[in-house]
Amino acid sequence: MTPSFEAHRTADRRLTVLLLLADSTGYSANEYTLVAVLSDMGHEVSNDKLHSELAWLQEQGLVSLTKVGGLTIAKLTTRGLDVARGRAVVPGVKRPDPD
Repeated sequence: MTPSFEAHRTADRRLTVLLLLADSTGYSANEYTLVAVLSDMGHEVSNDKLHSELAWLQEQGLVSLTKVGGLTIAKLTTRGLDVARGRAVVPGVKRPDPD
C-alpha cells in the first residue's frame, strides 16, 4: 500500500466514525458497535486499530471517551459534529462530500 492510499483510508475511516456518531442516538456508540458498522462500510479494523483512531480523535477534541466495565464508549463533541457536517476542517480527517 502506498503511503498516500493509506492516508486517504485513514482520513476516510476517521470521518466515517464521526458520521456514525453524528447519526447515533445520544451521539455515542460503544467500540463493538463501531467495529461492526465500520466493517459493514468497508473499513475492516481490529479493536486495537479502533482504539488508536478513537484516541487520535479524542486528542483532536472531536470525541470524548469513557470506559464502562472495560468497554470504551465514544461520544461526539460539538467540534466533532462540526467536522462531520463540514463546518470545520481538521487535517487527517476527510471532509464530507457537499451533498
